[in-house]
Amino acid sequence: MPIEIRNLNKIYKNGHQALTDVNLTIDEGMFGLLGPNGAGKSSLMRILVTLADPSSGTVKVNGYDLKRNKGEIRTMLGYLPQDFRYFAKLKAWEFLDYSASLSGMKNRRARREAVDEQLRSVGLFDVRDRLANKLSGGMKRRLGIAQALIGDPRVVIVDEPTTGLDPDERIRFRNLLTNLSRKEVVIILSTHIVGDISSSCKDMALLNLGQVRYKGSPKGFLDLAKGSVWRMKVAYDDLDKVKNEMHVIATIPDEDCWLVEVVAEDLGNFKGEAIEPNLEHAYVYFTEFGMRDGVIAGV
Repeated sequence: MPIEIRNLNKIYKNGHQALTDVNLTIDEGMFGLLGPNGAGKSSLMRILVTLADPSSGTVKVNGYDLKRNKGEIRTMLGYLPQDFRYFAKLKAWEFLDYSASLSGMKNRRARREAVDEQLRSVGLFDVRDRLANKLSGGMKRRLGIAQALIGDPRVVIVDEPTTGLDPDERIRFRNLLTNLSRKEVVIILSTHIVGDISSSCKDMALLNLGQVRYKGSPKGFLDLAKGSVWRMKVAYDDLDKVKNEMHVIATIPDEDCWLVEVVAEDLGNFKGEAIEPNLEHAYVYFTEFGMRDGVIAGV
């Protein structure tokens, strides 16, 4: 069930070019689409779920062309938009039942069984009779993923799913998607939160200013930053000088100094030790130093 995106461009009526020559192949499993706000992620997601048309280029889902076969592609899709909306006056199960009917499930008994199963899988069965607008923020996002999964879609697309969630809900949400990725399903997780990618995705791409700037594994992304992340001991009075000359990631007070983590190609006149980068370090490194060339591929 690959998704093949070739030379995809999106230019809005006001002249803004949101996507420029995007080329990606996305296979089964969890795929992370990382990038800052305004990178073009939501534009790409809206095209993939047939809510927007590309200006040029092609998208194929399991061999179906997005321009000619929208109906067939829609039957394969589950979608959780960033601005997920629900019907406030419907109970949780009623909303999910309605979503199931829209996905093509016409048999009422089978639909109710699927609704109950989905509510259990996202931990909402005990509040199935609660009005949707009375659910907590985390529960609403879980209801959102439940409606995206009802009907067993072959492609699941979630746009900024953990924004605004507390740490426990973020972990729970990522675990839901990770469990789903064990099936023969394509899951695209679009986010600007680096931790969502490092915890769940086997493949990823970095989008910036509408262009794909990295495509590969999270490990390959980490490797790009090796030797460019440093920990320094900085006297209290020297911190401002370091901040003016280095890209500081973390500042931790120690007994008689600051422990400072920086991203830099070299330390110049400063002293420090190289440390192993995490995905957040790599993201900062790449946005600072890795945007100079074309697409970088990683293993």
